[in-house]
Amino acid sequence: MDSLKSVRRSKEEKKLLRRQIKTSHTLLKHEGINTVSHPTKHLVVSNGGLGNGVSRESLLEVLKEGGTVESLLTPPAKPYAFVTYSSTEACQNAYTHLNGRALQCQEQSVTLYFSYVEKVDGDRSVSRALPPGLLVLEDFVSPEEELQLLHAVDWTPHTDDVTVQKALKHRRVKHYGYEFRYDNNNVDKDKPLPGGLPVECDALLQRCLADGHISVLPDQLTVNQYQSGQGIPPHVDTHSAFEDTILSLSLGAKTVMDFKHPDGRSVAVVLPERSLLVMKGESRYLWTHGITPRKFDVVPVLEAGGSGVMTSDLSNLTLSRRGTRISMTFRKIRHTPCNCAYPSACDSQRLPSPPTVPVAEGDACRLESQYVHQVYEEISSHFSSTRHSPWPQVRDFLLSLPPGSVLADIGCGNGKYLGINPEVMSVGCDRSANLVQICTERGHEGFVSDALSVPLRSGSCDACISIAVIHHFSTQERRQAAVRELIRLLKVGGRALIYVWAMEQEYNHQKSKYLKERTTGTSMENGKELKTEENKSNQPEEHDRKMSSDMKHTEDGFGNVTQPRIHVHTNRTAFLSQDLLVPWHLKGNADKNKGATSSSTDVPVDNTSQRPVFHRYYHVFQQGELEEMCFGVAGVKVLRSYHDQGNWCVELEKTHYTSSKDDIAQEKIEFIE
Repeated sequence: MDSLKSVRRSKEEKKLLRRQIKTSHTLLKHEGINTVSHPTKHLVVSNGGLGNGVSRESLLEVLKEGGTVESLLTPPAKPYAFVTYSSTEACQNAYTHLNGRALQCQEQSVTLYFSYVEKVDGDRSVSRALPPGLLVLEDFVSPEEELQLLHAVDWTPHTDDVTVQKALKHRRVKHYGYEFRYDNNNVDKDKPLPGGLPVECDALLQRCLADGHISVLPDQLTVNQYQSGQGIPPHVDTHSAFEDTILSLSLGAKTVMDFKHPDGRSVAVVLPERSLLVMKGESRYLWTHGITPRKFDVVPVLEAGGSGVMTSDLSNLTLSRRGTRISMTFRKIRHTPCNCAYPSACDSQRLPSPPTVPVAEGDACRLESQYVHQVYEEISSHFSSTRHSPWPQVRDFLLSLPPGSVLADIGCGNGKYLGINPEVMSVGCDRSANLVQICTERGHEGFVSDALSVPLRSGSCDACISIAVIHHFSTQERRQAAVRELIRLLKVGGRALIYVWAMEQEYNHQKSKYLKERTTGTSMENGKELKTEENKSNQPEEHDRKMSSDMKHTEDGFGNVTQPRIHVHTNRTAFLSQDLLVPWHLKGNADKNKGATSSSTDVPVDNTSQRPVFHRYYHVFQQGELEEMCFGVAGVKVLRSYHDQGNWCVELEKTHYTSSKDDIAQEKIEFIE
């Protein structure tokens, strides 16, 4: 009998060893975790993680049987954990006696498998900040106030029109003040519900007013009832429906709300029972918020003294079973269009019919005429007032030119680069007649011309610059044609410097000035000072933000693939699409803007200041795109390429004349002379 038992144990040990080896291979393949065969102080626990329903408390209770536990890391959504013991001996004891231990947790049985690891990466913890403008106030109401508020909501069916109650697919809702309509995600502002908000909410709202969380009292309340396992899809509350600040009170149970930025950043925020969530500015207008349907949340261990707000420290996370939660969301109805600083997410500022990315030459010309040429004529005076600081590397290029050189600035704007080097003969041209007028009034030589067809003799220039111009052309062919025109103007051995806006506004772990600039009323575009009014006076300090431009091919009613739409970009945020419209909020009265024609009849208006908002087309360049485009131009070589404060830049040299008609004509002219 004893021999049979010995054989039986041996088979179990072999089976356990096979399981250990299999889990080690799985960890390496899917997670990059290397296990070792020799004893250490550290173990990785397979099947013992938050991702497969094992709470920190249940796991720690088992682990302590092996010895003194120094640390336990439980990554969220992962089916494993890391444990460090006080000594190698304690760790070896746990490895020997706990391997294969069955653990009953969250109404399921899991088997734990242990493997040695050389070390535990302390950097596995993830620390994230709350979205800008977001505030979580714990214990904002007392337990007694919580009961009063819960009793104030009557979930029994009513036939009157004082409130509106609905049973949605994943939750029950009730509306006070105004009904929120889920068919159009808005409210009927002309049909308020009689009765207003429950009187039991008065004390809460007066406290919010006194504490400065709101400046006016809300007039709309949505009450949601979430059973365990229920949630709400990610969304942004409609801009045109509600004013800036939104309040949400959690009653009955805590939950985790997921916030996501359009550029992919996400933050999980714990909303404790009786806490008040305050959303303002960026967190209200740009980040989506939602609750993932599930019965358990990953939350901080309250006993550790954490605030219970952020899910960040892997040594302080556990599982929390959801209960029935009531949320009371208070909002103020908006009666004028929204004029926030996030047009890409704003239904009030969205263009009625965004243009498409052009393919045909005619479409490209029409797009550039409306969203480049006409815009710069309208904003010329204001635009010029923001253009006075030359880029250092552009200045260095100009100062490197030998005395007597001929320089052409193609797209010179107000001519700020024409006077940098007084020892060269400089001439500029621009598509905007108003900007050329400003240029000549400053004493510079300038003329009106399209960058695709400059009325200068081929081979007449020692140097050409094109600063923040070529990104305004809307097709690859037109952008490359602009480069060819620059090269046509150069003598053999002449140099050209090109700057275009970069899609990569963060490069080598450094953010461009365009992203870093935070001063209210000031923006940085193309690295140059741009004092616009992208941020209104009521906007808080801005942080990085970006709304996707939804640049996907779509199908029309006949199943034909259509070109992607070009949508409005939110200023001073990262780019996720290459073709976009960038807003310019005109400063002062448009009629007083020097040289402005004021002929545009469909220009959006900033509803607070009644100032026009213009949209300029841009194609932002990806890394390598500018060099590749230049390589496709005959008779030129790239001397250097670099990233300069959110711009891709190349310096070119003309190596020889090509067989183009212009160069042949130039050779004939030189021969006659």
